Amino acid sequence: MSREIDEVKYEVAQATRILSSLGLASGVTASLGHVSMRVPNQPDRFVVKGRGYQIDALEEMQYYDMIVCDLEGYKVDGPAKSTQCSEVKIHSCIYRERPDVMSVVHVHPRYTVLMTVLEERLRPMAQEGAALVKSELPVYPHTKTVWSEEEGAELVSYLGDGKAVLMQGHGAAMTGKTVDDSVLSMLQLEEQARMNYLALVAKGSDHKYLSDALVDESTNRPNQSEYPHFKELMRRIGGNPPRDGTWNSYKKKVSGDMIAP
Repeated sequence: MSREIDEVKYEVAQATRILSSLGLASGVTASLGHVSMRVPNQPDRFVVKGRGYQIDALEEMQYYDMIVCDLEGYKVDGPAKSTQCSEVKIHSCIYRERPDVMSVVHVHPRYTVLMTVLEERLRPMAQEGAALVKSELPVYPHTKTVWSEEEGAELVSYLGDGKAVLMQGHGAAMTGKTVDDSVLSMLQLEEQARMNYLALVAKGSDHKYLSDALVDESTNRPNQSEYPHFKELMRRIGGNPPRDGTWNSYKKKVSGDMIAP
């Protein structure tokens, strides 16, 4: 396989470790969950964590543990004794039906799972991830794992052209333009679920939440560089400064013992 494939494998392994570091796949769910990335120059291929490792926990993954799959969910490359992840059809079916998607995350976040079982709609409760839950998220009405083509296709039918789909008593699937987009969006979803649960416990199902108007005014506004006190400075430095420092910090935390390709 090409050097580019190895670089994609490293990026996916790193993001896989970050899922664990963020608490989205730890404890009883330490080996459950996966982030994938479509291969940029081979859009009919994607890279994802597999199963069947001697030590099977997300926090342990290396680039050489990653599996390359096609859009039917078949293993194309990877360690000889490993298989695709059990729910590879979540990824393959989304990638096949959604050419705009470059990354998919599936995990079992505790508060997200809890709210699906309580059948409580997630409402915007804070800035972080408010736009994700402004409209009601679809709920795939099954707890079973997604193994078959039919189950994957049904999940995609609930997802539609949206960003996320909840899975009742199971978890959620999140799409993104990049791995950091999908992972951080999943983290924001879980934060919204946590705050919804706390509000539910405190006030009941009719608890207050952020109005559409408040969400809109936080998300639909001019670029920061348009404001006078930023405009000239940002012109001199060539535009908005990068906002990927948080993701870079997460990468640094999980990369200490990672082997480079």
